[in-house]
Parts: sequence; C-alpha cells; structure tokens
Amino acid sequence: MRKEQIVICCLLVFTCSLLPALDFGLVLDQNADYGGYGSDGSFTYSGNAIPHVFTFLGDMSDLYISAGFQAVFQDDEWAFVPELLRTELSVYPGNMEFKIGRVNYTDPLGFIADGLFDGAKILFDSEMGTVSAGAWYTGLLYKRRANILMTPADADLYLRDLDYDDFTGTYFAPRRVAAALGWEHLSLGAASLSFPLQAWFTLLGQFDLSDEKEKLHSQYAIAKLTFPLDRYTVDVGGCFELLQDDGDTKTAFAAEFGASVLPPLSFPSRLSLLGRYTSGGIGDDSLVAFQPLTVKTQGEIYKAILSGVSMASLDYIIQLHRSFSMGITSSYFIRSDEKTFQGYPVKDATSKGKFLGNEFFGRLLWNPLSDFQMNLGAGVFMPSLGNVETDADNSWRVELNVVFSL
Repeated sequence: MRKEQIVICCLLVFTCSLLPALDFGLVLDQNADYGGYGSDGSFTYSGNAIPHVFTFLGDMSDLYISAGFQAVFQDDEWAFVPELLRTELSVYPGNMEFKIGRVNYTDPLGFIADGLFDGAKILFDSEMGTVSAGAWYTGLLYKRRANILMTPADADLYLRDLDYDDFTGTYFAPRRVAAALGWEHLSLGAASLSFPLQAWFTLLGQFDLSDEKEKLHSQYAIAKLTFPLDRYTVDVGGCFELLQDDGDTKTAFAAEFGASVLPPLSFPSRLSLLGRYTSGGIGDDSLVAFQPLTVKTQGEIYKAILSGVSMASLDYIIQLHRSFSMGITSSYFIRSDEKTFQGYPVKDATSKGKFLGNEFFGRLLWNPLSDFQMNLGAGVFMPSLGNVETDADNSWRVELNVVFSL
C-alpha cells in the first residue's frame, strides 16, 4: 500500500471517530375512540407523529430533542397542533446530574405536578440519598400538554380552540413559575431492615404570573413511603398545601394509599388497590379544595380532577402470553363535599349526595414486537351506583390505540 493510501485511510478513521453518534427515531401513536352518554355517541381520532434525535456530547453529556405533530378529528372538524416535546441537555459530572431545557418532572405522588416543564434541574447522589432542585416556567408549553386548571381563567383558556389567527392567545399555557426541592432514598434502612424502605420528600411551590387581578399561588409539602415486602408492595403518601388567593392564605391536603400483590399463579399477574383523597371545603373558610398545579385525571371514562374528589380503584392485570396481556379496573368516585364539585353527573346544585358512581374499564394489550403495540379498551361509568344522580345517563367509550416505533 502506498503512503498516500495509508494517510487517506488514517484520516477517514480519525474523522469518523470525531463525529458524534446520532440516534434518530420516530413514534407514530394513533388513537380512535367512539363514546358518549346514554345512546348518543361520537367518533374521535387523534394521530401523533413524534420524531426524536439523541446524541452524546463527549463523555459526560448528551442531547435529546423531540417534537410532536398532532392531528385531531372531532365534531366533524380537523385540528392540527405542533409541539416541541422533551428537549434537554444533560450533563453528568461525577455523582451529579444537570438537565436544562424542556424536561420531565413528576412529584412523589404523581398527581400534583406531572409533565413537561421549561427550566433546569440538578441532582446530587450520596449515601444519604439523592437531593434534587429545579426551577421551571410553564408559559411556553402547549396548554393541553401542560394541563394547568387552577383558576376559572385557566379553564377558559384551556377550553378555547387553537386559533392560528390568535396563536399566542390560544396556544400557550398559563404563565407560572414553579420550583422544587426534593430528597429520595430508595434503600433506606437496608442494613437494619429485612426490606429496603423507599422514601421521598419534596417541597414544591408555584407562583402565578398571569395578568389576572386575583392571582393564585400555592406551595406543597409532599411525602411518600414505599414498603416492598416480598410479593407485596405498600405505598402511603400525603400532601399539605398552602394557597394564597387575593391576599388570604388557605390550606388543603391530599392523601394516597396503595397496595399491590403478585399472586402465585402460573401466569404473571398483579392485583392493585389505590385510594386517593383530596380535601374539599368542609365548612371552614380556611380549609378549601385541594388544587394541584397540573391536572392528572383519574379514570379512563370518568375524567375526574382530584380537587374536592376522592377515588378508590381495584386493578387486576394478567399476562397470558409473552406478547398478550389483559386487565380490568373498577374505580369508585366520591365528592369530598357537596359544594366543591359540580360537574357530571351532578345536575342539581343542591344535591346532598357524595357518591358519584363507579367506572368499569377493561383493556387488551398485544405487544408482538418491541416496536409495535396495540391496545383495545372499553368501559362504562355508572352514576346509578352512587347517590348523587342515580338517573343520569351512563358514560361509555370504546377505543383502539396503535403505536409504531421506527
């Protein structure tokens, strides 16, 4: 081999080694459902195309960029929504982790602040646990991705259709700043206990930057413990909330209990119990309905917001084959008081009942390949099993979800 050929081969090898490796991907998430109330139903379709790029930036950092393009057909109309999704720069110096950009954040209970936020987060690992701190802004997110419904003005903005002639006024979420300081330990007392107790504690605050005259600020103290006991797992958690509304400080609280067991059957399966309670107004002006920062609805048919509403659910899932599973869930919903919650199925504002009804939902999951899955679900919510509006129409839905990963 001539010298020129050797030099060219060396240059090609070293040049390729300096180029960053890029991982490209595309997720196609398609969902179609038909549902409604009583004998009336309507069809809805939503399709999401989610491309992403991932690359390493040296030995201690990486970059992830993703976007979303959604098409929705509902009420005989099409709507198209572009989004910038999870997009973050991550740096890993030693036992620390730093993320900046559009990052995911979830509180320990999972229903107070959950989703994408714009900002930064830092984590520090030690033998005493992991300490984290973060600060974020919500005003650049898509409003129905952020799901912020703390005030009537928030709800009015959320319900407005996206109008490209008034893009800034109908696209972006309410403007709030949030900050959190957290600690977690996933093997607390492992040396002295027969099981590794897991613990989380977080202080979270949000501050309203909207143009509304009456602003709503809130702060949360959140704690959760998990007890993994062989085939059993028990979770207990709670949250104490302070709210500042028009100069007055009020309180609210929430609690959670969960338990799951892996039955000794020939097929893998799990039976889970989950209970969540949120305060309503209980006659004391200083105690009000619990207000989460972001809304995470409970139930598949009955989209209850955990504000003055409590729920208890029993879920069973079994894997009958490597690629096929099925599950069924029963969820019961209760008003914490008669005044806070006035949505469906409450027709009479003077109703004194608290038991809203029961939802039953079943799902079949088929996952023959790692990059393909299909889910078929169906369910019904029955107000007749409560005492608020026993003659209200049932709410029902059948849905099909197909996900391709390329």
